[in-house]
Amino acid sequence: MEYYVGLSLAPAATIETGVAVLDANNTLIMVDKLFTMKDVQYFFDNFSSLKNSKICISLPWDNTLMTGKWRILSKPYQLLNTSNKMDFINVDNWLQRFSSRGSDYFTSLIEEGVDISRFDLYLSKLKLNLYSNYKLRSPADCKFLQNILKTEFGFSDIPSNMMPVGVLESIIGALLAREKSLNNTEKLYAFSGVDVINVLNTDSVQRGSLIHQASGIG
Repeated sequence: MEYYVGLSLAPAATIETGVAVLDANNTLIMVDKLFTMKDVQYFFDNFSSLKNSKICISLPWDNTLMTGKWRILSKPYQLLNTSNKMDFINVDNWLQRFSSRGSDYFTSLIEEGVDISRFDLYLSKLKLNLYSNYKLRSPADCKFLQNILKTEFGFSDIPSNMMPVGVLESIIGALLAREKSLNNTEKLYAFSGVDVINVLNTDSVQRGSLIHQASGIG
């Protein structure tokens, strides 16, 4: 059986990283929280169906974007003239929107034959019609995401109490991995040598009916 693994990678060990494993029967067989890269490596190293899985890992935001210095530098909203680098100076690499955390390890897994892609969480939520008008990662936004995953994608074993946001976002990665197996994804660009993909046709996204499933979440 083929499995679809989603990993919502956090930019640092102080923020939870979510992982979700979805099987071909639309059942979430495992969800969990990880923190350090050692936790992430331990999960993949001990996942017995790694070679029989498609894996989608989110691009974590670069934490330096949150500094006051970045806000000052980015305040003048203007187009960048890439033809003349002297017109704009990339101070402290502030144009780097995403962190390279874990990239070397994921590349080593790809070299071993593991099917890994990356995804932009914001763009994927838009394509899957999972984006809300609430503040990102607020309780209302998380509740909206949890409810729509349960009703629109048939995950009846999702509990009614609030799930960790990292876990909910990892389910999006698992859904995207499944769409990749159905040839319904496209390459947007490459990040650290790994393809960043997104849903190609929203209308063709596989959705599940809300029926009772044996709980497999651990």
